[in-house]
Amino acid sequence: MKKHLLTLFAVLFIQISMFAQNPGIQDSVIRILAIGNSFSEDGVETYLHELADAGNKKIIIGNMYIGGAPLSLHLENSKNGAANYSYRKIGLDGIKKTKEKISLAQALTDEPWDYISFQQVSSLSGKYEVIMQSLPDLTVYVRKKVGTKPQFIYHQTWAYQHDSKHEGFAIYDKNQRTMYRAIAKTTKRLKKEFDFAFIVPAGTAIQNGRTSSIGDNFTRDGYHLQLDYGRFTAACAWYEKLFNLDVRQNSYIPTNVNSEQATIAKAAAHNAIKRPFKISKIKL
Repeated sequence: MKKHLLTLFAVLFIQISMFAQNPGIQDSVIRILAIGNSFSEDGVETYLHELADAGNKKIIIGNMYIGGAPLSLHLENSKNGAANYSYRKIGLDGIKKTKEKISLAQALTDEPWDYISFQQVSSLSGKYEVIMQSLPDLTVYVRKKVGTKPQFIYHQTWAYQHDSKHEGFAIYDKNQRTMYRAIAKTTKRLKKEFDFAFIVPAGTAIQNGRTSSIGDNFTRDGYHLQLDYGRFTAACAWYEKLFNLDVRQNSYIPTNVNSEQATIAKAAAHNAIKRPFKISKIKL
């Protein structure tokens, strides 16, 4: 009897320890925090929670937002503790709440995050050498704050529309394909050289979508995503990569997205997951 009780206590101790190290095991909630800017806003703040809900998955989404923020600014903020972020958080109920003047340290310890996402400002997302000036030190800082549990991921952003007026487009000779190839090459290299669990190929998903009947109309201003099918395409890439589920089998379609646009978005994202650094033509 005494031996049985000791065994029972040992099992309970192990289970409690596992829960403490990884609460997601027990509550089945995926918690993702993006350290980004308006491109992470485009990627995770709209439709990702709805896709998860339709797939019977629980998700908490955080986005540490500063418009136009490059990795160098995030690194600077980590060093001086600047409370300059708009912290957007979408809870289990799907309601987004925003807190202003939040520091990285505050957000990093707000939840037992499963994934923490990094990304470069869009104009420099194809510049490996520039990324390497900040990303290594930033990941070291974050790891010290959150411990070993969260996995790090990298958000691959998209190339600009062919006629974009963004001043950063000149870096790539104002050529969409040149910009996309630079982004793909850079993110592929980062995947090999960093301890990223995976790359979210939103950039390839958008580029795939541009081969469809929608054409080069995935942005609203030449670089930020079109609010409906544009953002939905990026969210589909996030969903399939986070949950390892075929987004084409997910029933969710946003109100302002028609069935053909939804089919294109899901196919573009699915093909991007299969081939994250190469363009796949969408025959719709």
